Amino acid sequence: MKTKLFMLLMVLSLVLAACGGGTAPATKSPAGGEPAPAAGNQPAPAGEKTVVRMWAHTNNAFISGYEALITAYEAEHPEVDIQLEHFDYELYLQTLQTAMPAKEEADILQLFGTWTSQYHERLAPVPANVMTLEDAQKTFYAAPIGGYVVDGVLYGFPQEFNMEYGGVLVNKTKFEAAGLAFPPKWETMDDVLADAKVLAQKDASGMQSVAGFHFTAADPTAASFLAGIKQRGGDYWNADRTGFTFNTPEARAQLQWMMDAVAAGTVDPVVFNDSTNFVIDAFFQGKVGIGYIGTWAIAEGQTNFPDFKDEWDYVYLPPIQGEPVFVADSGWGLTVSPNSKHQEIAWDFVKFVTADPKNAVQWNIASGTIPAVPSVATSPEIAAAMPWVPKALEILPKGEYLGNMPDRDLMMYEIIYPHILNALQNVETIDQALEAIEAEANSTFE
Repeated sequence: MKTKLFMLLMVLSLVLAACGGGTAPATKSPAGGEPAPAAGNQPAPAGEKTVVRMWAHTNNAFISGYEALITAYEAEHPEVDIQLEHFDYELYLQTLQTAMPAKEEADILQLFGTWTSQYHERLAPVPANVMTLEDAQKTFYAAPIGGYVVDGVLYGFPQEFNMEYGGVLVNKTKFEAAGLAFPPKWETMDDVLADAKVLAQKDASGMQSVAGFHFTAADPTAASFLAGIKQRGGDYWNADRTGFTFNTPEARAQLQWMMDAVAAGTVDPVVFNDSTNFVIDAFFQGKVGIGYIGTWAIAEGQTNFPDFKDEWDYVYLPPIQGEPVFVADSGWGLTVSPNSKHQEIAWDFVKFVTADPKNAVQWNIASGTIPAVPSVATSPEIAAAMPWVPKALEILPKGEYLGNMPDRDLMMYEIIYPHILNALQNVETIDQALEAIEAEANSTFE
């Protein structure tokens, strides 16, 4: 799921810190579970509950899932009161950036896993008696758990597989009107482009009115670019993972393929991109035949466009070549503050929410996210509630963690995407785009 830009927010944080800002009201729930070990916790006075604070970003589906699990946990642990506070996204980032240095953060912190490498010095490592790194790597898919590991130390647990690679919304109504087979039986990406060329339409002025294959928003552009490099046998990290190598034959071949797809008329990247005709809006407005976007878009599209009448589905693309290996962000999950006076209770709740299969199922269904736990992803409950997840089961194990970048958002949204879009819009050549991506990406280490 697309996140905002950290560098911009570092500037905004100075303004926001001066202006202040409110939070959503704390959400409390009644109680529960077997009492956590007392050592290391500050006991509450007799007759009072132990208050454990939790912070998260405001996402109605996520918050609903957390509230239900807080209620369940407190029902088992009547001596615990978990108080949930949630913040608008930008304010949450600013709050973390100002509260953590002052050691004023909540006991439990929701983090996007790929941020962990930037915050790990202000996070508590997972105690071995909660879960070892080896056990965590057996419990969760590789890509999600990868973000919570820094220098061999585990700092939290993921709740979702944040997969921006490979999944597309497909408009059944448009396929059938164009005389195309549905569901599509794509074996290669050439098959995808063949359908996309038929689906694409132009208006009387010659401007594209329907994109056959909208892959030119930020997340799918960056995800497919990196996946294409890996599937062609290359890598974007240098050998010791201290820098990036983007000016390579594999990257060149992938960018050339993307430019050829545009030249074939499948999408006009001037009309369809991240800021104009964004893929979710355009798809649910009937302007896209095949829309490349993560599954998180499904709930958003259904919520924002309840009157959309076309029949549609969500399917997965074939690899560009070879095995469908890809890279993924580590999605949203939970961590614990080292300044918490109730770390054992905090970790007990975090494990309760993330690693207990029945609780993880409940949260993934509530949030509409792909599970980070394989046994949850394969559960009948997930299949019934989210039929697009079973379609992804073959490729989820192929996902690799994106890697601990100095600034993931800057890298994806301010470096990779703008230069690729420039190339697709014929503003830059392939050479110019790749050289700029490599130089600017490596400058983030300085």
